[in-house]
Amino acid sequence: MAEPRESWSIEVDKDYLKFSAAHFLIFPDGSAERLHGHNYKVYVTLHTDLDEHGLVVNFKEIKPFVRALCDELDEHLLLPGQHPELRVTRTGQHFDVRYRDRHYLIPADEIIVLPIGNSSAENLAAWVGRTLRERMRETWPRLRVHELSIGVEETPGQRGVWTLRE
Repeated sequence: MAEPRESWSIEVDKDYLKFSAAHFLIFPDGSAERLHGHNYKVYVTLHTDLDEHGLVVNFKEIKPFVRALCDELDEHLLLPGQHPELRVTRTGQHFDVRYRDRHYLIPADEIIVLPIGNSSAENLAAWVGRTLRERMRETWPRLRVHELSIGVEETPGQRGVWTLRE
């Protein structure tokens, strides 16, 4: 019989880890939602080894990372930079956004083009997770992450989840 194995994790679920943003999904048949917004909420679960102080990561240290990511996305139109048909071109102080018969001209400081294929909650969770992991590596290069999971909730009870297992 295998020996039991212990593991440790922390979960971060704070009301202030949120952002408001606009987006539209593009569906496999080519149709797209209307431009609309959500009040997104971000959840984090992190599994690591315990450090010499008996901590996975100090809550006080990881929450500002997540908050900073939420602040970066807050009050922007989020666009998928890797969608094969969506065209986003900077023209001076604006972005010219085109998808099939749609055309938007939006001030450049109101848009974030993310390296994702669609602006779904699960893809937003992936962007938050990958970016958070990179920033954690820079700050804690010796931190051995076993699993990092990010949830991005677009409405209560409905969230996309991304998980990295290292």
